[in-house]
Amino acid sequence: MMKHIPVLLNDVMAALGDIRGRTVVDCTFGAGGYSRAFLDAGANVVAFDRDPNVRADADAMRAEFGDRFTFVPRPFSALAELPGTFDAIVFDLGISSMQIDIPDRGFSFRGDGPLDMRMSGAGTSAAELIEQLSVADLARILRDYGDVSRAGVIARAIKDAAPKTTFALRDLIHNPRDVAPVFQALRIAVNDEMGEVTRALAAVPDHLHAGGMCICVTFHSLEDRLVKNTFRDWTSAPGDPRMPTVASAPFIAMRAVTPSDAELADNPRARSAHMRGVIKSY
Repeated sequence: MMKHIPVLLNDVMAALGDIRGRTVVDCTFGAGGYSRAFLDAGANVVAFDRDPNVRADADAMRAEFGDRFTFVPRPFSALAELPGTFDAIVFDLGISSMQIDIPDRGFSFRGDGPLDMRMSGAGTSAAELIEQLSVADLARILRDYGDVSRAGVIARAIKDAAPKTTFALRDLIHNPRDVAPVFQALRIAVNDEMGEVTRALAAVPDHLHAGGMCICVTFHSLEDRLVKNTFRDWTSAPGDPRMPTVASAPFIAMRAVTPSDAELADNPRARSAHMRGVIKSY
């Protein structure tokens, strides 16, 4: 199993600056790499994660840092229900290495396991979703979430075979280039990942102090496009009509960042990562 290495962590920390005494929301706790870095830098942290497998790490962090760390065992769209405003909200999107590396979770085609893919362990598994969907709907998911070539043909093959394991699904796909996109598309659908990001981002403006930051690290073009377009809307919107003298947009864009050659050498899984951020201007 590959050691979990937080992607673009140094760049995230540099963007946040001095966070001593500040409160940072870590919307994607995972293995706790980001949360630990924030806590070590003197911040208070509120962390979200819907994956029950991370609870032991969260409990250990709570024992170590006490009231400075709060864990919310829910999807990060629950940010909308969190009271108050914060100094920073950080998203490290996509799937964690822990989920990929455990065959029983069913996320990866590199190890055989049940075709599950549920981040929370609840709801409809990938195998069940395949059974429930029509060929047309399955093809749409493959096309929209994976940009899969010959989506209709592959959807028909998957539907007819109704695979129950990751290797069974993998072996249905004749073009090796389509395997990863098919798995990605099903995972996104099973976990409503795009809906989660959309709902969580919609809650950000009301949960940041003036001068607060929202930082997103993305790993595939769909989520990166969603983040980029949302940030573009925030940074190009006209000023608050109640304050006609304010000409600036409600958010200021930060420079987009990609991993350095040194980081890629240490962590090849960072190769598709992009970091984008905005600062709330008022």
